[in-house]
Amino acid sequence: MMSSHLALPRQGHMQELLHMLAYLKKHHNAEMVFDPSDPDLDESLFPRQDWAFSAYGIEDLEEELPPDMPKPLGPSMKMRVYEDADHAGDCITRRSRTGFCVFLQCAPIYWMSKRQGSCETSTYGSELVSMKQATEYVQGLRYKMRMMGISVLGPTYIYGDNQSVLFNTSVPESTLKKKYNSICYHAVHEAVAMGEMLTRHIRSEENVADLATKVLYGSKRKYLVGNLLYDIYDDDD
Repeated sequence: MMSSHLALPRQGHMQELLHMLAYLKKHHNAEMVFDPSDPDLDESLFPRQDWAFSAYGIEDLEEELPPDMPKPLGPSMKMRVYEDADHAGDCITRRSRTGFCVFLQCAPIYWMSKRQGSCETSTYGSELVSMKQATEYVQGLRYKMRMMGISVLGPTYIYGDNQSVLFNTSVPESTLKKKYNSICYHAVHEAVAMGEMLTRHIRSEENVADLATKVLYGSKRKYLVGNLLYDIYDDDD
């Protein structure tokens, strides 16, 4: 979040930066563990819908594979994404903030926190933009992994905490009448239809992406950070 003020920093930004450095000095024993084990994932919670009569038709409903990709070696890995958006969190421009975290097996490999490029008037709109940005990253990552000879089988499992977005992007019969949100809507909807990804609701208290969209305190921050880093808190904290 501080990187958005590089062009015009103020004294308050310096104070926030010193606060972050003081936090890192106190909790300097953080370590990120790249765990290759299979995640505890119940695939029955991600039911696949029948998209035969959707607007996308029964043809071309398969993920497009790179024609020149090498032969994949080794077992396939499961990819999970936790996404969230902070609606109108920027007090100056009232733009929302997108945040998502990508796990390959049980290892966090990528995370992003970025102010959105448009001013969304509803929570639904900001969450839909966030889902679309996460979808675009997942599509690019799946392509890169295949071009490196890594087997990518099955969908990417995306967790979000906005039930309206998850319902509208995962059910074939859903429609969207808001034209200004339709591009994000169809981008996610079509990816789900192709089987590139499947979406599911998760409680906000368990959504790791909350760390990238808003300021958290106390037990909630400790719980979510514990899903990313180990030993970041001393035993007596």
